[in-house]
Amino acid sequence: MKRRDFLKKAGIGAVAASTVFGPVYAQTAPRIRWRMATSWPRALDTLFGAAEIVAKRVSELTEGRFEIQVFPAGELAPGLQVLDVVQAGNVEMGHTANYYYVGKSPSLAFDTGVPFGLNPRQQNAWLYFGGGLQAMQRVIADFNAITFPAGNTGVQMGGWFRKEIKGPEDLKGLRFRIPGLGGQVMSRLGTTVQTLAAGEIFLALDRGAIDGAEFVGPYDDEKLGLNKAARFYYYPGWWEPGSTVSAIVNLERWRSLPKAYQEAIISAASEANDKTMAEYDAKNAPALARLQRAGTQLRPFPTSVLQAANKEATALYEEIAARDATYRGIYEAWKKFRDESRRWFALNEFRYDDFVRTLR
Repeated sequence: MKRRDFLKKAGIGAVAASTVFGPVYAQTAPRIRWRMATSWPRALDTLFGAAEIVAKRVSELTEGRFEIQVFPAGELAPGLQVLDVVQAGNVEMGHTANYYYVGKSPSLAFDTGVPFGLNPRQQNAWLYFGGGLQAMQRVIADFNAITFPAGNTGVQMGGWFRKEIKGPEDLKGLRFRIPGLGGQVMSRLGTTVQTLAAGEIFLALDRGAIDGAEFVGPYDDEKLGLNKAARFYYYPGWWEPGSTVSAIVNLERWRSLPKAYQEAIISAASEANDKTMAEYDAKNAPALARLQRAGTQLRPFPTSVLQAANKEATALYEEIAARDATYRGIYEAWKKFRDESRRWFALNEFRYDDFVRTLR
C-alpha cells in the first residue's frame, strides 16, 4: 500500500519534514472536513477507538488540514448500515465490518473473516501480500466504495449461552445473534439467526428475545454487559478466527482527494490495524479474569460441534461458489493461500504454541 514510500515522502522522523510540510504545502493543500459513520457505540473504546486512530493520524499527517469527525453507531447511520450511507454519498467515510453486508455480495465476508478461515496474521498476510485487498476493493467498488484494513479483533470467543451446549443437537431451535457467513452456518445447524448491532445485543439477550449471542471477546463483551444476561461463555469463535474491521470511503470522494491525503488515509488505517490487535491482546486476558470472578462459566465447544460446523461451512462455501462467479474466483485463490499458510504455521508456530501450553 506504499505506506513506507508515503512516510518517506512525508519526512516523518527526518529533517525533510520541515520542507515537505512547510509553507508551500500549507499554501497548496486544501482544507477538508469529513464525517465518519461507525458501527460501534462509543463505549466500545477498542473498535470506536480504531476509527479515532484513523481520524487522528490523518489530521496529524496533513498538519490539521484534513479533519475527519467520528460518529458512533446510530448518529449518522444505524450500526449495520454504514456501507449503505457511504455508498449513497450521504457520509464520506465509515468504519465497519464488511461481512455485515453479505446481502450485497457474499464475497465481502472475506474482507472481515469467514468460519474456519485465517487467524489475524494470516488474514493480514492475505490482504496485504496475497492479493486479498485488491480483490476486496474490486468487490466493494461495485457499491461505490473503497476499503482498507483498519483493525483486527483476533480470534473471537464463541459467545454467550443461557444453557450448556453439549453437542450439535443443542443448537437446534436456539435464537442466536451472529452475522456474516457464520450466521448462515449456524442456520444450517438448526439455529434461528438474528443480526443485531452491538448496542442492541444486551437488551435482546437480557429480555429473552434471543437465547445466545456472540460479539468479540472478553474486553468488549464485558463492556456490553453480556455476562449479566447469560452465564455460559464458549470458545473458540470458529466463525471469526481473525476478523478485520475496515475503513471505507465513498469512491467518488476518494477520487477527489489529493494523492497525499489518500496516502494519509492508507497509512492511518494501517496503523489502526496494528494497534487495535495489540490493544485486544493486552486487554482481553484481564477482562476474562474479571468475568470469571463475577461468575462467568467458561466452556469449550465440544469437538462434535466444531466438526459439524466445519462440515457445514465447507458445504456452504462450495454452494455459493457454484452460483456466484465473483465469489468463486476469490474463494479458490483464498483457499489455496489458506492451505499453504496452514502448512507453514503448523510446522513452526503452532508447534511452539502446543509446547508453551504445557508450561506452568
